[in-house]
Amino acid sequence: MKITRVFDFLDHLHENYNKQDMICGRNKEGEWRKYSTDEYNEISHSLSCAFLELGLQKGDKIATIMQNRPEWNFMDMGIMMAGMVHVPVYPTLNVKDYEFILNHSDVKCIVIGVESIYRRVEPAISNIRQEPFIFTIDPIEGQPNFEELLQKGRASRDKWMTVVMETKKEVTPETMASIIYTSGTTGNPKGVMLSHKNIVTNALAIADVQLIDHTCNILSFLPLCHVYERATNYKYQYLGASIYYAGSLSTIAKDLKDIQASGFCSVPRVLETMFDKLRAAGKDMKGIKRRIYFWAFNLATQYDIDNKNWYYQKKIALADKLVYSKWREKLGGKEMIIVSGGSAIQERIVRLFSAAKLRVFEGYGLTETSPVIAVNNPKKNILKVGTVGEILPCIEFKLADDGEILTKGDCLMIGYYKDEEYTKQVIDEEGWFHTGDIGMLVEGRFLKITDRKKEIFKLSNGKYIPPQIIENKLKESSFIQNAMVVGENEKIASAIILPDFNTLHFWCAKHKIHFSSHEELITLAPIIKRIQREIDYINKSLADYEQIRKFKLVSDEWSTQTGEFSQTLKLCRSFLHKKYDHLIQEMYNHAPEN
Repeated sequence: MKITRVFDFLDHLHENYNKQDMICGRNKEGEWRKYSTDEYNEISHSLSCAFLELGLQKGDKIATIMQNRPEWNFMDMGIMMAGMVHVPVYPTLNVKDYEFILNHSDVKCIVIGVESIYRRVEPAISNIRQEPFIFTIDPIEGQPNFEELLQKGRASRDKWMTVVMETKKEVTPETMASIIYTSGTTGNPKGVMLSHKNIVTNALAIADVQLIDHTCNILSFLPLCHVYERATNYKYQYLGASIYYAGSLSTIAKDLKDIQASGFCSVPRVLETMFDKLRAAGKDMKGIKRRIYFWAFNLATQYDIDNKNWYYQKKIALADKLVYSKWREKLGGKEMIIVSGGSAIQERIVRLFSAAKLRVFEGYGLTETSPVIAVNNPKKNILKVGTVGEILPCIEFKLADDGEILTKGDCLMIGYYKDEEYTKQVIDEEGWFHTGDIGMLVEGRFLKITDRKKEIFKLSNGKYIPPQIIENKLKESSFIQNAMVVGENEKIASAIILPDFNTLHFWCAKHKIHFSSHEELITLAPIIKRIQREIDYINKSLADYEQIRKFKLVSDEWSTQTGEFSQTLKLCRSFLHKKYDHLIQEMYNHAPEN
């Protein structure tokens, strides 16, 4: 069958893959609840009937606010087969954002996952103008729940199934399928309208470069309300791969091992954490085991996929037998395909995991482009480290005079919901979408992202600083967990640095340095001097005007909950600038006199 609407993936799956573990999630007892292809199909169609039984109409908006779980998929397909619009919302927003999104999108029904999310959303519910139906997945006293909604649909199938089947025929590829709200750096979130054609075209294009097939188990942990994980979810359904939802970010390694996964999608921050844990494991070793471990570790960070020299391959094979195979055993034992997106990833991380046959293929895209624009190609074994790969065939692409990446075509959004003016600002008269990212083509075919146009800043001498590139270089140091480069309109570039405290603890123990807290630790002269050595080394690889001349250490944890990272684990620069304004002022001698 030809797939032209999102719910066609469900019909394709039902016709081609009779699986008992198509969509899987852990129950309250921690055991896997596996849904078969037939169950997925039946539950989704029953939910379509339930929405119609509630009196909802074609084109109405239904919001889901939940973590990754099978019910997300059932809701997703059920909503769209009824001709309605799915509005997936992050489960970790604040009340103000919930009020805005749920009002702005005109939702008629909201389905919420667990009680903790419901309590987070509850203060906003009373301020929703359209008084939507509210259901929860997990039972909450006094609230209608998913099981009741499902039973309503099953009881009314005879009444509504004919209508559902007719509605599916009426939905065209151009019909709006979803509104996805992006967290902008300023102002209220923007609602990106995506059509069935937008999503389907992109999902089929990224499926075409995959080695994954119906024999594979895939772990999913990035939020399904973000278009990146959502599009890959459809890709896996198209390929017939079984999808397992991780219990949480902290259970990823356990879940990978449990299901013997063949791959997953990630963002750099998750892979950075895994990288740090592998490095830390070696520091606990002694003698010859430690030397062998770090020989293999360092060899991996320099891995060259194109080096076919027999001696080099022998070294890699020996390192695999002694070290890399042990890493894979802890993650289920299989070779994997890992796709990384969302922001730039350090090259050494790509090389290390790829050397261990946990191959990382970096890609690039935006919500507005449904999302993937370019990706390295597992099927052709094309991995150009330092780039985001080749442009997808379905994408029209060009670089503006200033290097900004422009795209158009079937993957480009309909526009921003209720915001024609902003839509016109980002899509020019010729139909080109201005991504705001700066890039270049390597060897005429591989796209390399050099920075965000809005994040690049100018020093007072007129030189432009690309902060993301410098920050990734800083994070290559084992002593630096994260960093933000600053200095707009100043003479020099500086940095706010969050040290890697695990590394500092080892170093302090070795040098008999005592401290009572992290707050005290970052003030100690030996620590500041040690971080300065790291920065001096990194500065050698930077242009003179890019070099970090001053820095301030901070001790508080950076997270999505506390505001330093966005929901997609990118730095929230405006928040960090405000939070550390006093330190930035001190670095540039702008602090007020006492």
